[in-house]
Amino acid sequence: MMPQWGSATAKASCRDAVGAAQLRSGGRIGVALLVSLGIAACDFEVTNPGPVQDTFLNEPSAFVAVVNGAVRSLNEGLNFVAFHGAAVTRELHPTGQTGQFGIEPRNSLGILDPNEQGAPWANTHRGRWLAEDGLRRFQEVLAPTDFERNRFVAQGYLWAGFANRMLGENMCAAVFDKGPEQPRADHLTRAEEQLTRAIQVGTAAGEAATVQAARAARAAVRVTLGNWAGAVADAAAIPDDFVIRMPYFAVGNEFQFNRIAHAGANQPYKAHTVWGTPYETYFAETGDPRTAYEITGQVGTGALDCCGSVPFYRQLKYSRATGIDLATGTEMRLIEAEALLRDGNWQAGLARINQVRTLAGVDPWEVTGLEATWTALKRERGVDLWMEGRRLNDLRRWQADGTPGTLDPREVPGSASNLTQQDLCFPISQAERDTNPNLS
Repeated sequence: MMPQWGSATAKASCRDAVGAAQLRSGGRIGVALLVSLGIAACDFEVTNPGPVQDTFLNEPSAFVAVVNGAVRSLNEGLNFVAFHGAAVTRELHPTGQTGQFGIEPRNSLGILDPNEQGAPWANTHRGRWLAEDGLRRFQEVLAPTDFERNRFVAQGYLWAGFANRMLGENMCAAVFDKGPEQPRADHLTRAEEQLTRAIQVGTAAGEAATVQAARAARAAVRVTLGNWAGAVADAAAIPDDFVIRMPYFAVGNEFQFNRIAHAGANQPYKAHTVWGTPYETYFAETGDPRTAYEITGQVGTGALDCCGSVPFYRQLKYSRATGIDLATGTEMRLIEAEALLRDGNWQAGLARINQVRTLAGVDPWEVTGLEATWTALKRERGVDLWMEGRRLNDLRRWQADGTPGTLDPREVPGSASNLTQQDLCFPISQAERDTNPNLS
């Protein structure tokens, strides 16, 4: 059964699903593609007539709402993926707080339990389904020629592509709409197809921002698929200052807050700390604004078996209303750098890495040789994509490929990290297994 949707008539008009804005975040300056979700530009006084017919969403005037609905679920999915994944990769260290906005004990140890990790799975899949079903609606309503040049069709393909990229990078397996278990790479091939369509339709619609975002997202997808020529070609088309960001809001429901910020804002939660992570000493040594934190003189909420109460160092990258980057120009430069290292050209690779550091306003890595440059790349991707829900995939693909270079001891299992093991993907949730007849 198709879901029923509530309807609200606002007194002020809202922005389209995608619009351009100038933003600065963590040393990056660029054009950020924002999704309004009908919040920031709307009057909150509404008239709610209650449930309406599902067919009302087939009206072209509702297309923006369909796209925004998909992004709203992806917003929640990324919130959980980035937060719970950060504990496993030790981008953040747990303090021992569990429950609401906390980190469960097994998650603290590096274990992603299917009984505990339903939210990342369910919310991201909901966003994927809503985006893909929206495209189905658009195709049924629009004439073929109109479909191929409609701005909301382009945006629908973009967000479907982002959803499948998030799932392909972070989940252990793919399951589509109560179907059987499939390889996680099926999400990535699906994402590549959808992002290619976003480029095609966006070009015909004159949606340059959507086209650029889709190309940047496709570059990252191709990295994980091992298509380095395609990844580099896409990355080369993206300028240094490009940013597309998932928005969050400090008004309304707390589940629209940036979850990492809210869980560590000290008002009321202190669920995580930068203490005990590679970023603790890195920021102390470099002052890199991308990894800023403050030493509060307090301890976190709760306690851990390994170490009791731990110091509360509050991350400063995010506030409750700070968006999470989905793709950036600096990530593109690091894709180019990694491709060069895979070809053995460490000198050119190092130059690309240090280009990113120059943009951030920090000193270059001064290393020599292929092994040391791979180590620098792995650390730089950790810094540049800190707490963005991307580190699980990086660690997993580097492990699978047996790449050179070393990781910080505090981000791999052992006494330095207090990780007993390290699950590098989210399993199929127990709720999915319990309700899907095609899963054992």
